[in-house]
Amino acid sequence: FPVTIEMYIKDDMVVQFNYTLRDEKGEVIETNEGREPIAYLHGHDNMMPGVENAINGKAVGEKFTVTLPCTETYGQRIEGEAAQQRVSVKHLLGASVWKPGMTAVVHTDHGQRQVTIVKVGKFMATVDVNHPLAGRDLTFDIEVVGARDATDEEIAHGHAHGVGGHHH
Repeated sequence: FPVTIEMYIKDDMVVQFNYTLRDEKGEVIETNEGREPIAYLHGHDNMMPGVENAINGKAVGEKFTVTLPCTETYGQRIEGEAAQQRVSVKHLLGASVWKPGMTAVVHTDHGQRQVTIVKVGKFMATVDVNHPLAGRDLTFDIEVVGARDATDEEIAHGHAHGVGGHHH
């Protein structure tokens, strides 16, 4: 009879997973259900620490739920002046007309970041740099749907290539 070797998640593997993210009340905030799984290179800081730690050592096909403190997901909220930055309106991605309270995406040295519009002028906007989910404990329903050993190129580049991963 055929022997199947279970794949357990470890560093230098490309992991594919589906998720549903819930808030403190159990309401769904976001999910990738019905879309491509998320793919990332495990052990290379490409995923929130809490999610990566939760997936580490799990088997492909495993489904589980984990509640994570904000320090392991989107971080603590920054309060006061430090939370606000002025950004050129042309750097805000996601809409053509901006109003306070809207969420925008900006490119930073650390990749894309979600910010919230505080006030907006003709050329400059004041944004709150806190991620909209910062400071909250969040629950993730995760299903590990696939894993494979990363290629030498992926390890050298520090991210997954191909479906659900990074495209050059």
